[in-house]
Amino acid sequence: MNKKPIIGITMGDAAGVGPEIIVKSLQQKELYDRAHPIVIGDSKMLKRAASIVKTDMTIKEINIDSDFTEGNNREITCVDLDLLPEDLPYGQVSAEAGNAAFQYLRTAIELANKHKIDAICTAPLNKEALHKGGHLYPGHTEILAQLTDTTDFSMMLSSPKLKVIHVTTHVGIIDAINQIKPERVYNVIRLAHHTLAKSGISEPKIGVCGINPHAGENGLFGYGEEEEKIIPAVTKALEEGIQVEGPLPADTLFFRAQRGDFDIVVAMYHDQGHGPIKVLGLEAGVNITVGLPIIRTSVDHGTAFDIAGKGMVDERSMLEALNQAIELAPEK
Repeated sequence: MNKKPIIGITMGDAAGVGPEIIVKSLQQKELYDRAHPIVIGDSKMLKRAASIVKTDMTIKEINIDSDFTEGNNREITCVDLDLLPEDLPYGQVSAEAGNAAFQYLRTAIELANKHKIDAICTAPLNKEALHKGGHLYPGHTEILAQLTDTTDFSMMLSSPKLKVIHVTTHVGIIDAINQIKPERVYNVIRLAHHTLAKSGISEPKIGVCGINPHAGENGLFGYGEEEEKIIPAVTKALEEGIQVEGPLPADTLFFRAQRGDFDIVVAMYHDQGHGPIKVLGLEAGVNITVGLPIIRTSVDHGTAFDIAGKGMVDERSMLEALNQAIELAPEK
């Protein structure tokens, strides 16, 4: 019988909704049948959130050397770093909260490297607070990449019906097309294959989007981008035994993937991949950083300072991020 994975949940910026979505999600007692969730943060922030959302679950404080497999579905277990004041204001950018968010993530990475946890699930941080705290990173992804010495990584969006990995993300469409190179497309195909293989899908089926309408339709549309940028990458992956097909027309590929023809889609640019995921529901989308030596999932929203501390936040994205972390965690 497989052992349950241990999922490390980082609290993010405690002035935002992170503590609330964590507490709300961990009230789902069936999670404990599938995993051991461990929060890495400040226990006092969780206690405050528990009071706001009116749960009867208790907060159990542990340290990094504790047994992470202990605990039950009546308590939330927290590796308590004790970095923040009890009266930290909600909804305000602060260096204290930004630094704490960084330290939670750094600790989670250390625990993953020591095999104390099997995956990391992150609550949102605030980039301005992160910078004020002395950590000049664009966000979680870059911190994870640097602290794990990773140079080849990509963004994957995942929902219950569809998984999408991106060749390019936050650049304009003209720049995106220029950045699409055979080597990059091949690397993303390889990342998709290895990520799903590690999660237990022995031979994942990968569909690769074209760039132009109808994937160029044999040169009818575009200037041969599919032949120049995508086909060499697909050919190389096929030669290595990866089950991949493409370039395929994006307008039908996503439909085919969500009905089960493919396990994952390789999108060429941001909106090509993000749009189909978000049509399926914003609350279902999860951001996953692939290419890291550890599994990391995240909510697909920010710190929501405007509603922090009011008990109004919707926890479904965090709950789905936890479910995806459990699904992707290496089998034991």
